[in-house]
Amino acid sequence: MALAVLTLSQLMVVLDVTIVNIALPSAQAELGFPDDGRHWLVTGYALAFGSLLLVGGRLSDFFGRRRMLVIGLIGFALASVLGGFASSLGALLSARVLQGVFGAILAPAALSLLSTIFEDRAGRLRAFAIFGAVSSAGGAVGLFLGGLLTEYLSWRWCMFVNVPIAIVALAGIGLVARQPVRERSPLDLPGAVTSVAGMVALVFGLANAEHGGWGNLWTVLPLALGAGLLAAFVLIERRTSHPLLPLRVVLDRDRGAANLVGLLVNGGLFGVFLFSTYYFTEALGYSPVETGLSFLPVVAGIIATSTLAGSRLLARFGPRSVVATGCAVAGAGLALQTGAGLFSSFAGDLLPGLVLYGLGLGLVFGRLQEAATARAEARDVGVASALINASQEVGGAAGTALISSVAATAAAAILATSPSTAPITASATVESYRAALWVAVALYGLAAIVAVALFRRGIVERDPDAEPLIGH
Repeated sequence: MALAVLTLSQLMVVLDVTIVNIALPSAQAELGFPDDGRHWLVTGYALAFGSLLLVGGRLSDFFGRRRMLVIGLIGFALASVLGGFASSLGALLSARVLQGVFGAILAPAALSLLSTIFEDRAGRLRAFAIFGAVSSAGGAVGLFLGGLLTEYLSWRWCMFVNVPIAIVALAGIGLVARQPVRERSPLDLPGAVTSVAGMVALVFGLANAEHGGWGNLWTVLPLALGAGLLAAFVLIERRTSHPLLPLRVVLDRDRGAANLVGLLVNGGLFGVFLFSTYYFTEALGYSPVETGLSFLPVVAGIIATSTLAGSRLLARFGPRSVVATGCAVAGAGLALQTGAGLFSSFAGDLLPGLVLYGLGLGLVFGRLQEAATARAEARDVGVASALINASQEVGGAAGTALISSVAATAAAAILATSPSTAPITASATVESYRAALWVAVALYGLAAIVAVALFRRGIVERDPDAEPLIGH
């Protein structure tokens, strides 16, 4: 029952990464904001969420994980209500940023509680399989739910839907055992400032690259500033007595591998979902609901391997083999879809690749989260949980920027051949989709290589100093 509460909490966070994608045209028509305001409703959430995750993780270790889970759930629900009633772009964007802030509190609290609540290895692997399935499938579920709510209710319900989820999770919060806080070291303010500012600059630069290009001043300067601030953050963490991100958390081989693979895999995932949405709606002419339904095979594949096979395979072979295989299978699924065209049938041309993609993802995400927290000391579980979330979020932003740049170049080559007409525009959408898929295939191939090279052989054991949750 505690797992159900934590999984619901995680679902709310990952849903909101994609749920507004299909709703954006309707929101834009009603609120009357320009085209360049649309991407900020996606980026604003990622900006706040990704930049504050490390701080959120340390707050969980400092104030208590269940307490921060409650604060995150309440804050996320209230921010969603503000967004649902928004009457302007500014109000909606503010609500999305607030969702990101409270998501950064909520996500590491949920994952760190999961990491400490299951003490036996079999139960732990099963729990992470379910949690990982929700984490990886949540983006696709968000697209499906966003299409359904937009077509039959209103785009505003893409915000309001978080409220009942939060209420159910809060109603069951008593099922999550309370953990005493053993150590309250001072918050590393210089580290917090440099990490947040560095992540904001980095995500801002990556987001601008999607629209301004990689050579644009507002892309280069934020990226350079972000890199400098993050370098300063590392120097601060090496010298301070109470670091926000102890380097021992990063330097563990399996945790480092999990975070790097998570960055690459999410880079492909975010870009694939975005350009698949464009392809389904603009090239194939699918409605919002049809577009959302098209992602359900991915969800089915994720659930199948994550819950039925992933934990068993991990217990026997360890993350090295399982994660590498999952990345390779996911890449193969995307490669199957590169033959898509203007007249592709869903069942014959797209469905096999979508299912295979989901099957591969189901082998990856739960395994990454388990490996990222398995050896963490009790005092570091929150920040280790935050780090894997941050890696995936930054990877998503970076991957989307890279994929968008390559896809835009492919589309421009088609549009330059003849005057812009509906058939030419549709053909450009198909070419951009194919280009996006090939970039994602390359990212998954690289992720498989990283998994083989960096993960230790065999299974990941928990650190004996990791603190089990006390009480019920």
